[in-house]
Amino acid sequence: MGRRAVRRRTGRPGVLLSLFVAVFPDEQARLDLKRRLPPRSRPTRPEKWHVTLAFLGDVPDDHTADVARALTGTPTPGPLTLGLAGGGRFGTVLWAGLAGDVDRLAALRESIHTTLTKAGFPIDERPFRPHLTVSYRFDPAIRDALRDYTGPSWQVHDFALVRSTTGEYHRLHTWPA
Repeated sequence: MGRRAVRRRTGRPGVLLSLFVAVFPDEQARLDLKRRLPPRSRPTRPEKWHVTLAFLGDVPDDHTADVARALTGTPTPGPLTLGLAGGGRFGTVLWAGLAGDVDRLAALRESIHTTLTKAGFPIDERPFRPHLTVSYRFDPAIRDALRDYTGPSWQVHDFALVRSTTGEYHRLHTWPA
């Protein structure tokens, strides 16, 4: 099966689900960023805004519980304080940067990476560049709005295992950060 294999829950073993581990900004941080964006812009939906810590890609449905069990023992640095600040782009993707306990967030990401790798679940090996994707299509107005943006800080109390199904995100499990 290719990368675009079935991504829906059917209850049948072997069905692939796209999984990732992330932290989500609180509602105040999302609303502040949304208000900062130009009125006619087309960002991703704010309820989907997150910071990816580990991307597992397509994982067989019958292995999801194994991923969750592995993450249960992940050592964590304790609650973090983050804020959205600045922005940039990867090709056509526009993103907001992070400020605050970014080093501790990187330590959490490394801990998750180690835990999943030891459990036999390889994750995307790209370097960790903590960011929050705001839009998948380039828009100069969004880029300009993000350039000098500084949003409110929020407490990160947990991280989540998330399933992506036809553009919707479902938090399957959460653990204290």
